[in-house]
Amino acid sequence: MTILHLKSPSSERWLSQVRSSLPEILIDHAHCEQKAAATAMDLMFDYVQHEEVCDAMSEIVREELEHFQLVRRLLQRREIRFRGLKPGTYGRLLKQQMRRQEPHRAVDRMLIAALIEARSCERFQLLQEHLEDPELSAFYGSLFESEARHHATYVRLAELFANRATVQSRLQELSEAEAEIISAGCPLARVHS
Repeated sequence: MTILHLKSPSSERWLSQVRSSLPEILIDHAHCEQKAAATAMDLMFDYVQHEEVCDAMSEIVREELEHFQLVRRLLQRREIRFRGLKPGTYGRLLKQQMRRQEPHRAVDRMLIAALIEARSCERFQLLQEHLEDPELSAFYGSLFESEARHHATYVRLAELFANRATVQSRLQELSEAEAEIISAGCPLARVHS
């Protein structure tokens, strides 16, 4: 957990949601990949003066869109219709922690993206371990590494906007808020519920 900067593990409550609502979790996963690509694209536009941000974000956009396509193909094979879903509360509550003034806002945007990637990474590992479906287990195992890499990239990029000690201190604060949000959960079955 420490390497991903998460302060708490996912609960059995979430695994119960997965077992009872797997198609909905899979649909939400596709939406998560879309949102991750959109977040990276927004960061690339908003911090265009930073070449390192642009380079890293363009790579993340490509990977997230590739994952989106992979999840959509998985849904098609399983004859699960991709459709809109009411979003869970996790992302909105986490983004409420964001400070408004730059460069603090840039640091928070990077670190919130890092924590979302970290939680995805942790949850994909749980899906790999707990799903009895061999295709799904292998699929989620294949995504673990890229989610961990994205997490590390976002943390590193936050240091373009503040020194390492400041970034690490803020990451601890946001990690604690993330743990409270994930502990409270969400009644909707979502990747981050």
